[in-house]
Amino acid sequence: MATGNEKRAKTVVLSIDGGGIRGLIPGTILAFLESKLQELDGPNARLADYFDIVAGTSTGGIMATMITAPDEKGRPKFAAKDINSFYLEHLPKIFPQHSRFNFVKTITSFVGELTGPKYDGKYLKSLINDQLEGKTMKETLTNLVLPTFDIKLLQPVIFSTNDAKGNALKNARLADICIGTSAAPTFLPAHKFETKDDATKNTRTFDLIDGGVAANNPVSSIKLVREFICKVKEYETLLAMSHATKELLLMHKNKPLDCRQMLVLSIGTGEAKKEHRYDAAKASDWGLLGWVYDDGRTPLIDIFMDASADMVDFHVSTLFQSFNCKENYLRIQADNLAGDAASVDISTKENMQKLVETGTQLLKEPVSRVDVETGRFKKMEGEGTNGEALANFAKLISEERKLKSQVN
Repeated sequence: MATGNEKRAKTVVLSIDGGGIRGLIPGTILAFLESKLQELDGPNARLADYFDIVAGTSTGGIMATMITAPDEKGRPKFAAKDINSFYLEHLPKIFPQHSRFNFVKTITSFVGELTGPKYDGKYLKSLINDQLEGKTMKETLTNLVLPTFDIKLLQPVIFSTNDAKGNALKNARLADICIGTSAAPTFLPAHKFETKDDATKNTRTFDLIDGGVAANNPVSSIKLVREFICKVKEYETLLAMSHATKELLLMHKNKPLDCRQMLVLSIGTGEAKKEHRYDAAKASDWGLLGWVYDDGRTPLIDIFMDASADMVDFHVSTLFQSFNCKENYLRIQADNLAGDAASVDISTKENMQKLVETGTQLLKEPVSRVDVETGRFKKMEGEGTNGEALANFAKLISEERKLKSQVN
């Protein structure tokens, strides 16, 4: 019989931001983490074995699905070390580059971007369908959470494994959800699909775009209000809350849950904080076109995705500090991207390699936390490098896995 003195298992959460080709940065971080787990627990260790919840938006949603979708043997379809190889092979075909020195192609591309998405998305759609085949959300190896946005309903739609198991109309194909959550406005076309409940014959239609418009940093799932957590009883009440927060609450039903009982790893795809790409003087002259297109950039997209990710980090950092357990929340993010590296779609060999190097260098950088006044990351004295923090995180979640296996 369990006693009150026994150690409680923590909820372990992985969150991966959106960011197009910049997914090569978290791809590098995830490969490092999985290698540390393999050093502890053997070569067959996979990330899905350790995380209770894996959340991802846009490119982060694709990566989250890659590491949680099952193969024919019931193991993760991708090892973390294979993510970047997959990206490096396919990104140039997802985001084909025209020559910047070809005036005619440049003008043609510009006109095309004003009248339709920059890329037709056909290769991405075919690739994801081939990789995931008919697998559905309820089949994932751990609880997967993928934010999207339904432009017909004008509201976020969050898909999760737990929901899919209880609601056939939310048990969509993983391929459809991944295509939807990565359909960034101006870059890729929106995605429409339908689900069906065979038992009731009911159907539901989804009209989705990139989940980043609502939750580019999906760790928003853990912005918890402590007093409310202990009082939640009705499922209908939970529906009004952040969906992934609901996932945590359902996993800890009738138990007080606070940040001390959580371990959260949040991985960003980089930002261009130092570049000062835009300013009020420039933006004051923008009309509709200026907000959508400025020197090859899309200011409106850049702004709302960075704002969404940073606001969540502000809130979550504050939350964990208020519980005196800031070490339970590790956010790894580069805020010094510049030039092509700050784009979401420049898939040249040189730029992709630069992003991989950024991820590698990030592992050597000191652990940092966001300064709410400047938005920049401040180095934390005495907390080591990100690589050292990840190695320690690997030890913690390895122990958590052992503890949970004893409880079960």
